[in-house]
Amino acid sequence: MIIASTIARILLGLMFFAAGLVPFIFASPPPQPGMAGIVNHALFASHWMLFVGFAQALMGIFYLSNRFVPVALIMTAAFLYNSFAFHLATSPMLLPLPILGTVLWLLIGLRYRALFAPIFAAKPALPGTVG
Repeated sequence: MIIASTIARILLGLMFFAAGLVPFIFASPPPQPGMAGIVNHALFASHWMLFVGFAQALMGIFYLSNRFVPVALIMTAAFLYNSFAFHLATSPMLLPLPILGTVLWLLIGLRYRALFAPIFAAKPALPGTVG
């Protein structure tokens, strides 16, 4: 399981680092058909993709350096949610990308599941409180 998690961490790191560099390399989005192209054009024209690209590259660095991986897992969950929404609404043929990302994310997340267990408690104990 450790080997699978390590491989998944490296692959997801490469995936996010490469995706994060795209807005800094291309001045305009690579052409896409239909609604995906319209949305991508708006995100690039507003420079929103620079923020997104920076966050993706940072997550990739966290995964590749094996530092702050739990932070990267939390950030990646939000990106995967948005990626599913984007691909379901605008380009369903690229839906395998967020599915692959989710599988890799789960493989990494299983290794860190004990860190996230308190988040899923219905009534978590707050530090410094009794009872």
